[in-house]
Amino acid sequence: MTDSIARPGKIIAIHLSYASRADQRGRRPAHPSYFFKVASSVAASGSTVERPAGTELLAFEGEIALVIGTPARHVGIADAWSHVASVTAANDLGLYDLRANDKGSNVRSKGGDGYTPLGPDLIDANTVDPNDIRVRTWVNGELRQDDNSSGLIFPLPQFVADLSQHFTLETGDVILTGTPAGSSVIVPGDVVEVEVDAPNAPGAPTSGRLVTTVTQGEVPFDETLGSLPAVDDTQRTEAWGSAEAAGLTPTTSTALSPELRAKLEKAPTAGLSSQLRKRGLHSCFIDGVAANLPGTKIVGTARTLRFIPAREDLFKSHGGGYNAQKRLFDAVDEGEIIVIEARGDATTGTLGDILALRAKTRGAAGVVTDGGVRDFDEVARIGLPVFSQGAHPSVLGRKHVPWELDVTIGCGGAAVQPGDVIVGDSDGVIVIPPSIAAEIADAALAQEDEDSWIAAQVESGHPVDGLFPMNAGWRAKYEASRAQEEGDRP
Repeated sequence: MTDSIARPGKIIAIHLSYASRADQRGRRPAHPSYFFKVASSVAASGSTVERPAGTELLAFEGEIALVIGTPARHVGIADAWSHVASVTAANDLGLYDLRANDKGSNVRSKGGDGYTPLGPDLIDANTVDPNDIRVRTWVNGELRQDDNSSGLIFPLPQFVADLSQHFTLETGDVILTGTPAGSSVIVPGDVVEVEVDAPNAPGAPTSGRLVTTVTQGEVPFDETLGSLPAVDDTQRTEAWGSAEAAGLTPTTSTALSPELRAKLEKAPTAGLSSQLRKRGLHSCFIDGVAANLPGTKIVGTARTLRFIPAREDLFKSHGGGYNAQKRLFDAVDEGEIIVIEARGDATTGTLGDILALRAKTRGAAGVVTDGGVRDFDEVARIGLPVFSQGAHPSVLGRKHVPWELDVTIGCGGAAVQPGDVIVGDSDGVIVIPPSIAAEIADAALAQEDEDSWIAAQVESGHPVDGLFPMNAGWRAKYEASRAQEEGDRP
C-alpha cells in the first residue's frame, strides 16, 4: 500500500448510496450526503480491529474506495473520473453502540483505530468503467455482499464532482462510496474479506482480498469523559440489517386464540363498545369508515402504518422503492388487520388492488384506513374486507408519504397500537386493548343473551319501563329463566 493511502489527507464517506441498501432501510435519499473519517482509522489488509469493551454492535461495510490523483475543484461529472487515480477495496467499519449520540457525524462510531481498512492492491481507474465495478464481502468465508456500481443511486463520478464544489479534493484523498445491502454485525474471531474488481474490464483487475480480523477490546470507556455506548432495538435492527437477523422477532404470538376469535366474531361492535365504556374507555371508535363489502365482520390484531403529509423531498426519500407501505403489506400475517393513519383525508387512495391482493394472499383479516381506497371495485372483487372513507382514484404521493410501520398511530380519531384487537361490522370499527379483550368479549356476549331475552319480552307485549334496563323484579325473572335453561340442558 502506498504512503498516500496509508495516511490520506481526507477520508470522505457516503451515508447511503446503493439502491439495495436504501430499499433495505426503507428510505432513498434525493441527494448524496457525507461524513468525514479520521486518517488514523486507516489500516492495511491483514490487520485486526477491536470491538471495544462493553459494546455489541460492530458492523462491517464492504465498499469501493476512490483514491484522488490530480486535485479537483469545481469539476463537472464529465471530467470528474479523470481526477481519480485508483480504485480499491474498503471496509467502512462502524460501532452502532455510539451512533445515536454522534447524530450522523459518525465521529466516534466510525472513527476508531482500524475502522477503515483499505487495499490491498490498487486498480488503475483509467482501466475500468465507473459504472461496472463489483464489490463483494465475505465473513468467515460466507459471501454476505455482492453488488455492482451500476446499482448505485448516484454514479461514482457524481461524488467527485459534488464534493469538489465545496472543497478541493487533494492527491491521495479517499472517497468511500457507500455499502450495498448485506452489511451486518461481526463479533470477535470473525474474519472479514472485501474485494473490489472489474470482471468485465480487460484483464479483470482486482484489489485482492482485504482481510480484517475482529478482536475483543479490554479497555472500557470512561463515563466521566463522555457519553457511554448505548443500544436499543432500532440500532440493533439497523446494525444487523433486519429485526429478524437481530433476533427481535417476537418469540410469542400476538395472534388471537381460536376461542377468543370465535367469541369476538359472535359479539357485535355495539355490545363490545358498551362494555368498553363501562370500563372507562370512551375513545375506542375509528370514526368515519364503512365496509366495502356490506355485512362484513372483521376480527384481528392490528399492524399499523403511518402516513405523513406529502412533501416532495420526503416523498423522494421515503415514497419510492421498498417503502413502509410495501413492507407492511409484504409482512402482514394471517388474522392480522392493517390499520392506516391517513389523517382522515379521503381525497386520496391509501391502497389499491395490488396491495389488497398481497394482503389477501398473506391471509390478512382486513384493512382499516381513515383515507380513501383506489381500485375500489377490484379490491371488493378480490374479497379483502376494507373499512375506509370510500373510493378515490388518486395514487400514492398526492397527499401522503408512507413514513413508518408498527408504531402507535391515530386512525379515525382512535389511538391504535400494534397488537390491539380490531373488530368491525356494519356499525363501525372499534379498538380493544388486548389485555382486556377476553373480558370484554365474555361480557358482551353475556349482554347479548340478556338483550335477546329482553327483546323477547318486548315482542310479547311488555313495556320497556323497568325492563330495559331491568329493575330488580325483571332481573330476578331473567335469572330464573337462565337457571331453568341450564337445568334443562342434558
